[in-house]
Amino acid sequence: MNAVAETPVAPAGEMKTMAAVAQALHDAMADDPSVVVMGEDIGAPGGSFKATRGLLEAYGPQRVIDTPISEASIVSAAVGAALSGLRPVVEIMFMDFVTLAMDALVNQAAKARFMFGGQCSVPMVLRTPHGGGLNAGPQHSQCLEAWLAHVPGLKVVCPSNPGDAYALLRTAIRDPDPVVFVEHKGLYGSKGPVDRAAVATLGTARIVRIVRPGRDATVVTYGATVAASLEAARQLAAEGVEVEVIDLRSLQPWDRATVLGSLARTHRAVVVHEAVQAFGVGAEIAATMADEGFDDLDAPVVRVGAPFMPVPFAKSLEQGYNVGAAGIVAALRRTLE
Repeated sequence: MNAVAETPVAPAGEMKTMAAVAQALHDAMADDPSVVVMGEDIGAPGGSFKATRGLLEAYGPQRVIDTPISEASIVSAAVGAALSGLRPVVEIMFMDFVTLAMDALVNQAAKARFMFGGQCSVPMVLRTPHGGGLNAGPQHSQCLEAWLAHVPGLKVVCPSNPGDAYALLRTAIRDPDPVVFVEHKGLYGSKGPVDRAAVATLGTARIVRIVRPGRDATVVTYGATVAASLEAARQLAAEGVEVEVIDLRSLQPWDRATVLGSLARTHRAVVVHEAVQAFGVGAEIAATMADEGFDDLDAPVVRVGAPFMPVPFAKSLEQGYNVGAAGIVAALRRTLE
């Protein structure tokens, strides 16, 4: 089911994204004793970004499980726990390290329901931060979500704000199938409204309003580049150009109905993500627009992503590598021409 959830959401309070993730974990564990969390340093240290702080004291070591430094073992154990009736939430410290767990995630978790004829499910969540901006270098800054969205059986979520981080994580934990929950570490400190009663649906995009519905162009994005896209839209609004920004929130499944509906109104589109542009999520969305939305297009779909190279370590180089408002404005001007 695809339905548009538009901002603003009625808030029940404000918190930072990291706190919203922590609150979602606390609430999920309080509501369901089958929810357990697993990962490196998630107990007494509270996780590398402190998203699991307080869980050990509240729920004990049988539900808050510190693991050895072996991502392959962590995810393999989580798959077994999920098949046995638990709902494990695994934290992989950086998305770069999910490469070490691909067999358990891709060959086991994603395929179990299909291979066993629907007789079992793997209700697990793999939480992991991605993205640059913190000068963490090429092995701690990658955005690898396109790899995972390519795998049948996996769901992939990437929120852009605290409210969605809370609601989507609660939904992911309740889901009967494996969900990769991608958090941008540069957003952990961002603050916004969180409604703990809100219900989110995987596969539902959010149209981010500035003043009114877009008329001239659509920007499709997710995660940290939502803010950059909004800034680009504000800059062009000063020139009388109305841009509609769509926050996908869920990458697999993704809300093609909302995206194609916006394209039918604006007739021009730019797809933006921080990940490397080549063979990325944006390529799939652009291809769908060119196929299913061809009659609505008045200009080619333009993609904005990172260059095809590892993430640089130096701050000056990383600033040039990262996707920002200036590059999105340039892409919008190109499609508006």
